[in-house]
Amino acid sequence: MRISQKCYFPATKIILEQIERSRKGGKPFKVSFSFSGTFLDQCEKWNPDLLELFKQIAETGSAELISQTYYHSLACLNNRDESEFIEQVEMQKQTIADLFSYTPETFENTECIYNNNVAKVAESLGFKTVITEGVERILGWRSPNYVYRAKGSSINLLLRNYRLSDDIGFRFTSTLWDQWPLTADKYVTWLAHTSGQLVTVFLDYETFGEHFWTESGIFEFLRWLQIESLKWDNLCWSTPKEVVQKYAPCDTIDVPPENTISWADIERDLSAWLGNPQQAISFDLLNEVGLIIKELNEPNLLRVWRYLQTSDHFHYMCTKGGGSGIVHNIFNPYGGPVEAFKTYMKILLDLWARCLMESSKPESEYRRLLRRVPPSKGFRFFLRAGSPTDVLAISLEDLYKAIKKVNVNSIIFHLSRGDFERWISEVIGDENLAAKISSLPEKLRDDGENVKKTLLNILEERLKELKELGKLS
Repeated sequence: MRISQKCYFPATKIILEQIERSRKGGKPFKVSFSFSGTFLDQCEKWNPDLLELFKQIAETGSAELISQTYYHSLACLNNRDESEFIEQVEMQKQTIADLFSYTPETFENTECIYNNNVAKVAESLGFKTVITEGVERILGWRSPNYVYRAKGSSINLLLRNYRLSDDIGFRFTSTLWDQWPLTADKYVTWLAHTSGQLVTVFLDYETFGEHFWTESGIFEFLRWLQIESLKWDNLCWSTPKEVVQKYAPCDTIDVPPENTISWADIERDLSAWLGNPQQAISFDLLNEVGLIIKELNEPNLLRVWRYLQTSDHFHYMCTKGGGSGIVHNIFNPYGGPVEAFKTYMKILLDLWARCLMESSKPESEYRRLLRRVPPSKGFRFFLRAGSPTDVLAISLEDLYKAIKKVNVNSIIFHLSRGDFERWISEVIGDENLAAKISSLPEKLRDDGENVKKTLLNILEERLKELKELGKLS
């Protein structure tokens, strides 16, 4: 509530005022917001008026909503369960659709963490653009002020101009800076004299009012940005969606996983979250516990585990010194990295113990059979050998829905090879269901519509039984 009053409400009201003011004449003022699902949850529970304010901005048509991971997590770095990253991004896309009736086309991974694999996942989920950091080591001689394409995919890349972004986000109140004080007219002049197609200014929203208090002049700076931009004919405000529609990519950016970038600290890599042994141990155990929780398929444990994936937990464990260390410690609620590590591990070990207790309950076995498996272990439907379809089942529920819609020839093909019972037995682990399908008469297996109906009845009965035994609604 404190941050809402200090930052979110005043900053958002100013942005809405400037959008409405600019619509009366001059250049339209445009912005983009990247929300996490947990932030939107908090708005719904504790501050619905704030959520309503964001909805008002979205309804103006002058704001683009950018998607990220639901839990603002490090899920993209979980090598044990690559499906978790996809699930969290899909959750967030759905949340934005539900709350704002909006389908995001731009993706910004947690803390701008990016590599070629992130781009491929984003593209596979329907995004057209990714925003990340304009780091020199990926740019070489090139400028961040152009549209690029990710290597190995056709998705667009917009690169944050970290110098101009950090002039606001980090240096705004620094009296040691030779450009202090930073005023809106000075900043807009810099923008106007910056070469390239665009300038991506991407900030932590809490810059306004929380990192820099009202007394610093940060809100007046925000208020006057739009007004000062009117003085320059070569400046206009645009959303990421508009930029990639206007400009074609000029080159390709290659960021292999071993060279993953982010917007954090001087290094702009993963060291802010995984740079010391405490962070590595915590993250490794977190992912190990996740495998157990996914097997248990217990919603409450899954939710707690996902909260523990939030990047902030690992950020607080950072032991860097210098300027980066100050940033890590200034908002650390634990007072330091050691206490942050101890507290986190106590909670994580408690969660692990609860998982072991849960696994001893009879109903946990039935819930396990209803779990979703990673896409790499899913059941891919084929029409015939060498002819895959786009239908993939990753749970018994999915299998039921898929059989409802696939061509009967695909069903006959898989039955003739024993594929259904093999997947149900070896991947899902339901020997009873596998045996039931395996015992279907040969005569029935060639009767398309009848065998489809029979399979659906068998699956429907088993799903109902498992949900009752597993005490799932």
